[in-house]
Amino acid sequence: MTNPEDLLARATVEQDVFALCPDYRALLVVVDGITPAPSDAASEELLRAAEARATELLDEQPVDQLPHVAAWRTAYRAFGAKPQRTRNSLEALTRRAPGGLPRVNRLTDVYNAVSVLHQLPLGGEDLSRYVGPPHLVRATGEEPFDTVAEGADVVEHPEPGEVVWRDDAGVTCRRWNWRQARRTQLHDGTTTALFIMDALGPMADDAVQAAADDLVSHLSGSMPSRTWRRWLRPGD
Repeated sequence: MTNPEDLLARATVEQDVFALCPDYRALLVVVDGITPAPSDAASEELLRAAEARATELLDEQPVDQLPHVAAWRTAYRAFGAKPQRTRNSLEALTRRAPGGLPRVNRLTDVYNAVSVLHQLPLGGEDLSRYVGPPHLVRATGEEPFDTVAEGADVVEHPEPGEVVWRDDAGVTCRRWNWRQARRTQLHDGTTTALFIMDALGPMADDAVQAAADDLVSHLSGSMPSRTWRRWLRPGD
């Protein structure tokens, strides 16, 4: 696996993406030394807190009017996506949370809960499966994206101009933060993870940092680990 510090140093956001949304920022967080574990009492408590928080928020206003969700809907429209059909990951989880978030394993449970609690899209990837560093780009439409359709493994391609995360082998997440590729998704044996925190105008940098602190704290509580972070912002 590439050295995490080197990989983060080579991560980029294409200027065409910043032109689309000048207030966009990403905080990349690598956590190494994760001990694979099933869902446990600590992750269950965190998920219940996230479910309660989502219920509280949705009692106050519709999901599409929550500030960060609304901002992401606008960003999706800017590159031609229909947010009512392809929901950003934050909206999808927030909608689901009052009825119960999925219980997968400790790692996935923690990052899903942190996403809902802090109200930001948060992607989790197995860094050992990356080929080169992550890049956020406007797609050409030729990049491969491995996924499942009707129960079968398939390779799809993004729409030209679609905003996607990719590495040297292909797309790792379509429509900014909508659907992850199978190749790099977290799994029960993941020990080194890359987390991508996507932020737009309604969320301040210190709020994103607080979400990262919360994520690392919950993952490191019973799992000794090393972490690295890097901002990707206009002008950095």
